[in-house]
Amino acid sequence: MGVYICVSFVYILVRQYYKRLTHTVDLMKSFETIDITNEKKKRDFEPSLKTISHIMKSMTSNRTEGKTCLARDTNLNYSRLAKHIVWLETKGLVESTIDKSKINVGLTAKGKVFASTLSNE
Repeated sequence: MGVYICVSFVYILVRQYYKRLTHTVDLMKSFETIDITNEKKKRDFEPSLKTISHIMKSMTSNRTEGKTCLARDTNLNYSRLAKHIVWLETKGLVESTIDKSKINVGLTAKGKVFASTLSNE
């Protein structure tokens, strides 16, 4: 009788573990799908040079600032600005830092050279 209870208990534990494992695998598959679609969106994005110029000019005059302030200063929709910031980060021109609940964006050394090139033209 004791062996039967022990085997039943092990069966229940294995079944619960298997359910959690299959659930986790399903979640991982859905995350892979999301990552693929996000990567596709990033690759298809082509920034506007005029918008890049506005962002760089604003960042040169204000050094580092939050994304919300940058969106206001450049008169851009926040989501449009975010796409441009992601593109600039992939090129190594800006870097984002998180300070408490604020996301600050600043120019890198490469970004400062690029911004000075834009302002000279």
